[in-house]
Amino acid sequence: MNIIMPQLGETVTEGTITKWYKKAGDSVKADETLFDIETDKVSTEIPSPVAGVIDEILIGEGVTAKVGVTLAVIRESGAAPAPQPAAVAAASPAASVIPAPVRGASAPPPRASADERLSPVVRRLIAEHELDVSKITGTGRDGRVTRDDVTAYLASVGATARTAVPSATVTPTAVIPATPSVSVIAASPAAQPGDTLPLNAIRKRVAANMAKSWAAAPHVLQVVEADFSRVVQAHREHGEAWKAREGFLLTFMPFVTRAISIALGKFPKINANFNGDSLVLAKRINIGIAVDLNFDGLMVPVLKDVPNKSLPQIAREINDLATRARAGKLRPDDLTEGTYTISNNGSFGTVITAPIINVPQVAILSTDVVRKKPVVIETPEGDSIAVRPIGVLAQTFDHRAIDGAYSAAFLREVKTIIETRVWTQDLQA
Repeated sequence: MNIIMPQLGETVTEGTITKWYKKAGDSVKADETLFDIETDKVSTEIPSPVAGVIDEILIGEGVTAKVGVTLAVIRESGAAPAPQPAAVAAASPAASVIPAPVRGASAPPPRASADERLSPVVRRLIAEHELDVSKITGTGRDGRVTRDDVTAYLASVGATARTAVPSATVTPTAVIPATPSVSVIAASPAAQPGDTLPLNAIRKRVAANMAKSWAAAPHVLQVVEADFSRVVQAHREHGEAWKAREGFLLTFMPFVTRAISIALGKFPKINANFNGDSLVLAKRINIGIAVDLNFDGLMVPVLKDVPNKSLPQIAREINDLATRARAGKLRPDDLTEGTYTISNNGSFGTVITAPIINVPQVAILSTDVVRKKPVVIETPEGDSIAVRPIGVLAQTFDHRAIDGAYSAAFLREVKTIIETRVWTQDLQA
């Protein structure tokens, strides 16, 4: 079986092999880690899709290869051995080679030192914080220092960090978070006036994609407010038990994601891609969740087939995707086939955010702050003023694909679902 360079994201065209965990002749199990890959969006481990023996490795460590290029050949269990090549295989013409050994049928080169085995992401963090790598305990394979190891070390030595502790109670000034948070996030080095800060690979890609999207699509912003009283009630009744049982905080993002997935089923032109003179309606509802990478960029892992999942399933998968995104553990499939995107800034107290569309998708929604506000309650007996938890939902849409009335009707549907659905029953599903 040929092992090819996977596409880690819909706009990614190439990746760099940073480490092989196997050499030619080694046995490998299905789902066992085969190699590490880094792109301008993610650094992650790639598992073997099958069990067998490595016949040859065609692309060595340090080599950048295009998506679809064959990296290695695995003889699946039970298959006859492949003829051994007479010489070490050369890198594919589609790969741009950085001086590095290419492992094939010949004996493996001497083992790299701990410093040489660092991924580019870890090297950058160490350089930015001026750290001594010998003082950091590595928890990766063969003692390799990982990004999490660097983050933990920074926290232990008192580096500037922030602890995100979401509030479970609505207060007049409290912000209710809508996305999972990590306990410790290492801060970037303090920048001084006059400094020139080079963009990292992820930041460069984000910049390029945002500029491309902004230039291609006529962006229109619409905003509605929604009463989150029923969501807050469900959170109040089940939040503590959820945290004790699941091990992570129940946030508002799963509720919003569930509501959007239901509304998208009624408004298929928003769950679509714009393609030239055509609007391609998606067969599935796959919602991308924008995840901040500790202020060093963002990624959008995708939650697949959302209408088929219960609210607890959605909560678990969002937490899993966000956790693995920040740890560099996303799989290739986690970043593809998105049909709609949600961006959350509300945990920082933002009132309205105008997000940029993730083209070729046609719309994106920002969930902003949920805060107690006085609102007018209309009843047959007359109007009154009450305090309610009000959340802001801001959608940017591509005016080439849909018009304002269609987008507004979709937002009204999302608002209605959030305000009227019996969320306590959804949590018991």
